[in-house]
Amino acid sequence: MSIPPTNPDPQLKAKIQEWLNWDRNPCTRNEIQKLIKENNNDELSKRLLHRLSFGTAGLRGQMSTGYSCMNDLVIIQTGQGFLKFLEEHRGDVLKENGIVVGYDGRYNSRRWAELTATIFISAGYQVRLFSDVNPTPFVPFAVKNYNCASGVMVTASHNPKEDNGYKVYDVNSAQIIPPTDKQIQNSILANLTPLDSSWNTQILKNNPLLLDPYNECLDLYLTNIISNGIHPDDIENNKRVALPFVYTAMHGVGYKPVQKVVDLIGVKIYPVPEQRDPDPDFPTVKFPNPEEGKSSLELAFKHANDTGCNVILANDPDADRFAFAEKNQHTGEWKIFNGNELGALFGWWMLRCYKKSNPNAPLDKVYMISSTVSSMILKTMAKAEGFCFIDTLTGFKWIANKVIDLEKEGYSVIFCFEEAIGFMCDTKVLDKDGVSALAHFSCLTNHVYGNNGQLIDKLEEIYNIHGLHLSLNSYYFCYEPPIIEKIFNRLRNFTNNDSYPTGILNGKYKIISIRDLTTGYDNSQPYNRAILPISSSCEMITFIFDNGLYVTLRTSGTEPKVKYYSELCMDPSVKDRSIAETTLTEMVTALCDEFFEPEKNGLIQKG
Repeated sequence: MSIPPTNPDPQLKAKIQEWLNWDRNPCTRNEIQKLIKENNNDELSKRLLHRLSFGTAGLRGQMSTGYSCMNDLVIIQTGQGFLKFLEEHRGDVLKENGIVVGYDGRYNSRRWAELTATIFISAGYQVRLFSDVNPTPFVPFAVKNYNCASGVMVTASHNPKEDNGYKVYDVNSAQIIPPTDKQIQNSILANLTPLDSSWNTQILKNNPLLLDPYNECLDLYLTNIISNGIHPDDIENNKRVALPFVYTAMHGVGYKPVQKVVDLIGVKIYPVPEQRDPDPDFPTVKFPNPEEGKSSLELAFKHANDTGCNVILANDPDADRFAFAEKNQHTGEWKIFNGNELGALFGWWMLRCYKKSNPNAPLDKVYMISSTVSSMILKTMAKAEGFCFIDTLTGFKWIANKVIDLEKEGYSVIFCFEEAIGFMCDTKVLDKDGVSALAHFSCLTNHVYGNNGQLIDKLEEIYNIHGLHLSLNSYYFCYEPPIIEKIFNRLRNFTNNDSYPTGILNGKYKIISIRDLTTGYDNSQPYNRAILPISSSCEMITFIFDNGLYVTLRTSGTEPKVKYYSELCMDPSVKDRSIAETTLTEMVTALCDEFFEPEKNGLIQKG
């Protein structure tokens, strides 16, 4: 189709013609042709002159037409570039064991998984392509189990229904970290021309290079949970207590594997009927993310009330996150536990389980890990109990790679978590895993209820022993990158002498330590140099106050958000929760107002 002469931009003309020459998907081709007829050069420029960048989270974006979106052509270009990267950097393993490819229940997920498999099989490599939708954790589990060169999971996790993504695991079965992401990005840019063979998904039919790992992987995964994770005594206790749980898969992929897991460990679940099976429209939730709170769990609350259940288990749509809610038997109100509270409960439980299975093992060879924006409750527990603790950068890619390092040194890593309801209870899956987390937490819950308790009370017991650790986390939407850059540059030049803030509320609360992992500054370390890895591609500053408040401000790698994470760590002698909560709220409110200036910068508070 010819380009309308009213279009004055030669670069845009060239990109339009390139797209029409390369794209074989009639829907996305028609969309470009429609924009051409409308002379909508602004939209064409947005779609074609900008490209989704491949990072440590792989790709994630809106499903639509153009290089700035997720679509067939972009997936093919990504797959071709990724193949060339693996041939160059993981060639021997690729030849021997190929790759793993999985997908969730979103629109286009299966299609893009098949296109990825097509590219690798056309080049003569083995592909283990799941025959049905699968939880994201199954991909790293399969990479490790089959010693594959890599794994690809087509998913956008908990993003809105309009989005999809392309998540990559390395040969070590952990998510990729720098500089691998940049190497893959460069390889993609060097292999943009789509090959005819890349479109030919018919090659997958009855191809000996195509294997289906679904059933074997599921069986091995379940066996691993039983043999290496959950004690037989706890399975018997589950059957004895027989506590019923409501479960929501949030229109995702979790129900089938969760049902098999709970059957094996003696747990009864009542799935929310409307949310049990995969549905790419996510019709009952605006944001399919249990981390969003009451709005996402509304149907689960109703189903729990109808069935007489007092506890709710939840996964996000790709089942790598886990959430929990409990009805307070004293007040009748539902409490949704945040990620840090769940981390405290998991930490207590996983340590108990380890001691039970390894009664004579020294704890100085045992580690727990959390990300630096998460609660420091594991650090506090470690000091009291004698095990080891370390924190990492945000993201399970960093946690998983630290696990690998520690295991090489002979340590056992028994639990890792991140405040965004991500939990790793078994290092056979080097990523957050909502299915195994659900299995362990249902055992924990039955244990507590079998002793006439509630999780609300158990959490308070943990805080009574180790001190209150109260968190207050949220975010602002910001759709203008220059505004985000301005906010963080202002924080680095806050005072007249070009330095960071020294406190809030006119000095009522003083800052005693600052770590900026964008620039590498950390005034708590020798020569003011940060120990943790730094990244100039994202913003991340942590402030520590003189009263025990930790606050981290950071940007999101996948969403237009400016996030803040705060935690007030109190001495165990402080028992008055209301005073701590009031102080935390006062400080976080002031800090957001003074550091973000939301009204001035047009930031939109999380609803």
